[in-house]
Amino acid sequence: MGVEFLLSPLPPPPFPPISSSFLARFDLCFLVFPAWLCCLGFLCLSKATSSGACKMERWGCKLYPDGHGRKTLLELVIEQFEDLLVRILLLAACISFVLAWFEEGEETITAFVEPFVILLILVANAIVGVWQERNAENAIEALKEYEPEMGKVYRQDRKTVQRIKARDIVPGDIVEVAVGDKVPADIRITSIKSTTLRVDQSILTGESVSVIKHTDPVPDPRAVNQDKKNMLFSGTNIAAGKAMGVVVATGVNTEIGKIRDEMVATEQDRTPLQQKLDEFGEQLSKVISLICIAVWIINIGHFNDPVHGGSWIRGAIYYFKIAVALAVAAIPEGLPAVITTCLALGTRRMAKKNAIVRSLPSVETLGCTSVICSDKTGTLTTNQMSVCRMFIVDRVEGDSCCLNEFTVSGSTYAPVGDIYRDDKPVKCCMYDGLIELATICALCNDSSLDFNETKGVYEKVGEATETALTCLVEKMNVFDTDLKSLSKIERANACNSVIKQLMRKEFTLEFSRDRKSMSVYCTPNKPSRTAMTKMFVKGAPEGVIDRCTHFRAGNMKIPLTAGIKQKIMTVIREWGTGKDTLRCLALATHDNPPRKEEMNLEDSASFITYETNLTFVGCVGMLDPPRIEVASSIKLCRQAGIRVIMITGDNKGTAVAICRRIGIFGEEEDVTSKAFTGREFDELSPAAQRDACMNARCFARVEPSHKSKIVEFLQSFDDITAMVSVQLGSHLLRQKSEMGAVVLADDNFSTIVAAVEEGRAIYNNMKQFIRYLISSNVGEVVCIFLTAALGFPEALIPVQLLWVNLVTDGLPATALGFNPPDLDIMSKPPRNPKEPLISGWLFFRYLAIGCYVGAATVGAAAWWFIAADGGPRVTYYQLSHFLQCKEDNPEFEGVDCVVFESPYPMTMALSVLVTIEMCNALNSLSENQSLLRMPPWENVWLLGSICLSMSLHFLILYVEPLPLIFQITPLNVTQWLMVLKISLPVILMDETLKFVARTYLEPGKDSRRRMYSVLFHSSLILVKTTTAGGFGEAGTNILRKP
Repeated sequence: MGVEFLLSPLPPPPFPPISSSFLARFDLCFLVFPAWLCCLGFLCLSKATSSGACKMERWGCKLYPDGHGRKTLLELVIEQFEDLLVRILLLAACISFVLAWFEEGEETITAFVEPFVILLILVANAIVGVWQERNAENAIEALKEYEPEMGKVYRQDRKTVQRIKARDIVPGDIVEVAVGDKVPADIRITSIKSTTLRVDQSILTGESVSVIKHTDPVPDPRAVNQDKKNMLFSGTNIAAGKAMGVVVATGVNTEIGKIRDEMVATEQDRTPLQQKLDEFGEQLSKVISLICIAVWIINIGHFNDPVHGGSWIRGAIYYFKIAVALAVAAIPEGLPAVITTCLALGTRRMAKKNAIVRSLPSVETLGCTSVICSDKTGTLTTNQMSVCRMFIVDRVEGDSCCLNEFTVSGSTYAPVGDIYRDDKPVKCCMYDGLIELATICALCNDSSLDFNETKGVYEKVGEATETALTCLVEKMNVFDTDLKSLSKIERANACNSVIKQLMRKEFTLEFSRDRKSMSVYCTPNKPSRTAMTKMFVKGAPEGVIDRCTHFRAGNMKIPLTAGIKQKIMTVIREWGTGKDTLRCLALATHDNPPRKEEMNLEDSASFITYETNLTFVGCVGMLDPPRIEVASSIKLCRQAGIRVIMITGDNKGTAVAICRRIGIFGEEEDVTSKAFTGREFDELSPAAQRDACMNARCFARVEPSHKSKIVEFLQSFDDITAMVSVQLGSHLLRQKSEMGAVVLADDNFSTIVAAVEEGRAIYNNMKQFIRYLISSNVGEVVCIFLTAALGFPEALIPVQLLWVNLVTDGLPATALGFNPPDLDIMSKPPRNPKEPLISGWLFFRYLAIGCYVGAATVGAAAWWFIAADGGPRVTYYQLSHFLQCKEDNPEFEGVDCVVFESPYPMTMALSVLVTIEMCNALNSLSENQSLLRMPPWENVWLLGSICLSMSLHFLILYVEPLPLIFQITPLNVTQWLMVLKISLPVILMDETLKFVARTYLEPGKDSRRRMYSVLFHSSLILVKTTTAGGFGEAGTNILRKP
């Protein structure tokens, strides 16, 4: 149908012009041409609207809105403060600011240090979080690269085709597309101006080979995109041919646009880590509130003590400040920053493995992935068609024949590989049949190889199937060309060029659907007796061999009998339906073709008459080969308890064959109820669909809607799903899955497996530094609680606690993120995402270590008051009632009350806290492995951070004016020796707890009796170590009342 007809004014349709929303719901591919043309209501094609202005006004602009669905900077900043722990810290900072404002005396300036440092760390944490999200790859915005910039349309203001911006194309426009074009909109084909039209739509449907299109209506109203052969989809590429059509959808109404809209509308659930940290923050906030209230209530009787001037209000405010200090001590201020830093470091390591993380918590989520949904094309396979097998006829044996079968190595477009026969490399120039086969592959071909210097890889120019033949010719090198001195660019088509210098292509009889073949008419560049005009043919084996009368065996031309034909077809059927499911092409010649003057090249229907009396030369079998590393990755997934599901748009036979080849299915495994097509899945009941998702490992011929439903079913099983794909249709699946924030730069299946392993290691390390920080904070809480409950002077003040939590503890905690992974990390099943961050046993360990830290810190301060040489040597009663110290109080006779404000006990307490935390960092190298099995030098970053933390502690002790700010003073050697005596037993204590865990707590078992036994024995160890292991006689004196 000509352009003139389409551009001529049409009578108004018997119904109003339809809207874009109707077009989005109604598919015109099922209607014959006049019906759907009328449906479009071409009122805007009249002469009055030749510029397209009316259509633009009616349909609007095509482009997606910039930044649609993208979060603003303010939204990202606010998100960083949604964590409950961060909000509690923010509240504590505000309260501290208010209290500091009313502070009197010398402490006015230092009082502002605490809230300022809290705000500083919160701002730094927010900056890191926002920076990570802004710099990570955005899957939604990435879709814009597939949007074409220009399109060719026919409009009445011009008689010829005009190029306009794709954004100005609207439904109803008549569009022309040709080889190399990117389709500018969803188009219903009206006419094909070439023998055939091939479209590469792998980015949308996942089909590994280009698709042949036609103009006939699609009879099946349930047809999926792969079966809509009369439609061109926006963003796909024209591989061969030329066609015209009418635009039926643009922008968000196209298939790609629908995917993008769904991605924007999809809200991603919070990751397991975020959920656990939320639960942990909620529990911690309740505990903190109870402890703070308890401390304040316990000290109500001291509100009127003389030290407060007899003012009940001043006493209440004083103990309220202690409660706030307790809150600061209880909250691990460094935890958000350390988690953010550790995850950011994890993202850098993963980025080196081509896994780009948009949301930091998603790093940890990878560790509990239980299902990986993977596309086939470009993910499990290379998306680079390669010839892997071929055969020629060797000799005749009666009414049968003997074939020479060869295998071909190499799975990419790189022209590197060898030809094998019986697993031994051969030289193709030794076989006449292979020389002729290579000649056909090189000449009956419109594609070539190109070396991309930027990427450093070979790429196809043209159609994938023909590029595979071009690459085969380079590997065969039938004329033994010297290739060593060639550059990579020159090497790309060197062997093909040699063949093309011998024969000249006169014209091509393009592929057509009826004969399922194409041919080229070639003449020799140098005519001779042996070099004659020939026609080389390639196509579907059943079509080509049916037109063969002879076959080539060596250099002989032998009649093709029924028995030999059956033998050849049997081998081809085995290749096409066996474990490989190869795409086979038969190669043949016409030794005496008609003269070109006798051929009607305008009538494609007559092409089949010229491709008769052919001589069969050989057959090649090709496939989109699996990536070399995929099989081992699949095996690793099986060991790790991760189910791999292939979800592809390719046909079921090919999908199952690839599954067998890479290990998803066994060689002889029955795939009944384990492999489904999209249509088979739709025909199942909801209950059967649920069972299918629970058991299946392969889904073929699927669309994005199927993928979305599969992910929803998997999520209903509490499976953590990850998606790997190069298809646009799978971006939505990624967004819906828990791994939506992880984008693979190379879309290689092995990358997601490596990322899962990294995620598991990160989670294990995260547990270690959380344990380290929490046990430190438990110790600080116990310290403040004991001093308040026992009536002791403050052992630690808020600014000291902040220093410990953010600086001295933060450095080793971050370094724990570099702990080496366990050797058997991928031999364990995925952990349950509902598994609590802190189990009962871990809580007991936190409590045990924390109690020792708190008792040791208070004990160190009490040691200076009671037993230290050079100390005041007061009694326990005097120490616990220091607030009643007055000159006229007989209980404090001979005691200078100023001694209770000495910086020495606070310095002892702080030094013990810092030293004991450094020892505790060494304990955190492994959850249950002894330091004898996992020595400190396994993590040199940790040793360095411990040295740096101790150096910083010496800095605030010995460099003015820092001691004044932190209200501490330098210690002598005797005092440092006591610090070590009190601190080092924590290593022995934790080693004992690790031994108990290894001995009594076997993985995977939950024995209540065993747990009670562990807790009982560990409690005895805790009591003995605390009372005698560190303090000796001093500890006994501290606990002994007068």
